[in-house]
Amino acid sequence: MGDGELLWQPLLLSDVDDVNAIACSIHPDLPERPEVFAEKLRLFPQGCRKLVGGRRIAGYGISHPWVLRAVPPLDKFLHCLPDRPQCLFIHDVAVLPDARGKGAAAEFVLYVKGIARSRSIPSVALVSVYDTDALWKGLGFHVVQDPELETKLASYGPAAKYMMWQGR
Repeated sequence: MGDGELLWQPLLLSDVDDVNAIACSIHPDLPERPEVFAEKLRLFPQGCRKLVGGRRIAGYGISHPWVLRAVPPLDKFLHCLPDRPQCLFIHDVAVLPDARGKGAAAEFVLYVKGIARSRSIPSVALVSVYDTDALWKGLGFHVVQDPELETKLASYGPAAKYMMWQGR
């Protein structure tokens, strides 16, 4: 990637193939169709960003309004967003290996928290995969212990944890 600056920019529909390629390389066990990413972008464009370094996309972040403790199934369409969202749900933050370690995930989380505050949404939620909960804890999230969530988390893999941030 080099020493070039990494910048978060709005994600465009024309970027979905790049997002899909990154998702396939980082999440090979959690496949999703490009159409699923495109739908989330159409439903809530302000919550979808790309990480650009040089002239290429080095990562992406996708979030949308949602309901607490409702885990969106992987590779399924949302169809619509809730009228009264209880949280912003971070669907995914994926950064290519050569762009990691520069605070990009933290910047995206700050961006999402800012959207939540501006819309008076009190929480941000996500599903941690691949034992990344320590990263998310460092960004202010905590694991929600709820046996009812276990079935909903199954498609996210054995290490999946539902996590939440509540702020103001």
